[in-house]
Amino acid sequence: MYLPSADRHTAMPYRRTGRSGLLLPALSLGMWHNFGGDRTPESQRQILRRAFDLGITHFDLANNYGPPPGSAELTMGRALKTDFARLRDEIVVSTKAGYHMWDGPYGEWGSRKYLRSSLDQSLRRLGLDYVDIFYSHRPDPDTPLEETMGALDTAVRQGKALYAGISNYSAEQTREAARILKELGTPLLIHQPRYSMLDRWVEDGLLDTLDELGTGSIAYSPLEQGILSDRYLQGIPEGSRAAGASPFLSADSVTPELVERLRSLDTVARERGQSLAQMALAWVLRGGRVTSAVVGASSVTQLENSVEAVRNLEFDEAELARIDEQVKGAGRP
Repeated sequence: MYLPSADRHTAMPYRRTGRSGLLLPALSLGMWHNFGGDRTPESQRQILRRAFDLGITHFDLANNYGPPPGSAELTMGRALKTDFARLRDEIVVSTKAGYHMWDGPYGEWGSRKYLRSSLDQSLRRLGLDYVDIFYSHRPDPDTPLEETMGALDTAVRQGKALYAGISNYSAEQTREAARILKELGTPLLIHQPRYSMLDRWVEDGLLDTLDELGTGSIAYSPLEQGILSDRYLQGIPEGSRAAGASPFLSADSVTPELVERLRSLDTVARERGQSLAQMALAWVLRGGRVTSAVVGASSVTQLENSVEAVRNLEFDEAELARIDEQVKGAGRP
């Protein structure tokens, strides 16, 4: 029987999510990859256990995570029935709906029909009566925002979710979504945007908007699909995402110029006593404006290395300037 570490909460910082009462760990475990049917249940179990032992109490999912879609929620559902059966009240489970999940006119985007059907399916896969956070995964250009936010409000009122969140919304869309939810009586808890040293779009208004609204933020892809790690310091390794293992990162994006910039960033990281990946995570979490950063893990070792980032989240002005010098003009891979 799994017995969690007694000191699991001592090393991980927890941050308040906006103006809510919910605390999230500085690092959350993302289950986008590595928790589908293409990985062994035992390796997945080891990662989930170790994450909890390290103080990671938040497990980030979506209906389509896998592969195949839905399988990551099934993996988490098994863990909740076995290792975490007695620990549900110590765990935050989030899921999302918005991207393609099933065929036909009701299998994606932001209609009330899709969001409510998807949440019911997610709850069955997870074996839960409720999730802690339910997100609209992306804005729907063809569905009124009132309908999408109304579906989130209904989920909270029905007790199928404790909090409402959004992901990939612009600053303007976020402000309007928060207004609608406030009028309905369900605050907007959190926004999940893409954010990294190489992709800083949230700094052009979104973070200010979230501060003003009292809404939390949780950054995904803080390592840019592994670009901000030591994996690409010598070019494109065989079997990597850029080598064709992922449709979200192409070999053309890993240019010789980018590799040189990554090597310079790695030098800054080493001087800080961190790996490049650890510095990239610390950079996203610097200053406390971001509530949590989502990290993936294909092994326990990789997870442990990521968690080491929280030991040093402070940057001096010289370090920030050197980082800015290297990423200026580099853009998102």
